[in-house]
Amino acid sequence: MLTIHVGVLLAVIVLLRLRRRTEAQSRNDEKLTVINVLALGIVIAPNPLGQGIGDFLGQFASGVTDSSR
Repeated sequence: MLTIHVGVLLAVIVLLRLRRRTEAQSRNDEKLTVINVLALGIVIAPNPLGQGIGDFLGQFASGVTDSSR
């Protein structure tokens, strides 16, 4: 079974989104990038809110992967 750490997944998404050219991004792309960066900061932050959001995102991701089987 493959497990994915939510923080690592968000970091990869942020890096891939930031590698794109900035002038080609729409306003919605920029908002999505900001939301991803904020989510990554909350997940990485060692506080109960970050851990709760990380647990929720982990359960959501496992639910999505379980439903695709």
